[in-house]
Amino acid sequence: MPVQATSGSSPRAVLRALGAALGLAALALHPGSALADIFTYTDENGEIHFTNRPNGDPRFKVYIKGDGGRSPRRKGVVPVAPSDKSLDRFSRYDAWIRQAATLYQIPEELVRAVIKCESDYDPRAVSPVGAQGLMQLMPETALRMQVRDPFDARENIFGGTRYLRVLANLFNGDLDLTIAGYNAGEGAVMRYGGIPPYEETQAYVTRVRTYYARYRTTRDVAVASIEP
Repeated sequence: MPVQATSGSSPRAVLRALGAALGLAALALHPGSALADIFTYTDENGEIHFTNRPNGDPRFKVYIKGDGGRSPRRKGVVPVAPSDKSLDRFSRYDAWIRQAATLYQIPEELVRAVIKCESDYDPRAVSPVGAQGLMQLMPETALRMQVRDPFDARENIFGGTRYLRVLANLFNGDLDLTIAGYNAGEGAVMRYGGIPPYEETQAYVTRVRTYYARYRTTRDVAVASIEP
């Protein structure tokens, strides 16, 4: 049955309830099976309803596709590892980062931390699963964020920052869940009721938080970006 949650509920409480409704135990028993789509609607009282079985109810609309927009490896993808080692790459996109952060009300330091961890400031980077550009947008995410060319640095920054805003809104500003959602997809965070138990995602949250803290304590972005 659908989960109901008021806007005043804590994000983790909502996620725990949603995860239970979507049958996490069944997913654990069948890790290789396809994951269900998530549907949602908001009623006249402002309550949010989620379900994986809308049963023809026209009020429900697809909210998250079952695979979260990611897969272990995409056929036909040619990975391109970050290769730009010039120090000026850390300041090359300053104006666009500031503009996007201001527009979407996301801390500039968080945007920088995500860029650092995703592509090391190389707009040509492509991951083995097909994530592209500075903020490593998956094709599906780029489409949702209205990014026409993910290799265009400005478009990618604005699209990635907009996605951070979507995640922050969804998770009521919870930083860890926002970061986890950026890596694993919001569907995975919602299914597990918190940071997914993926080694990659857990390490990613820690790494982004580390750079976020560094960027908040120093004005020298190049120094803050040096690997520990």
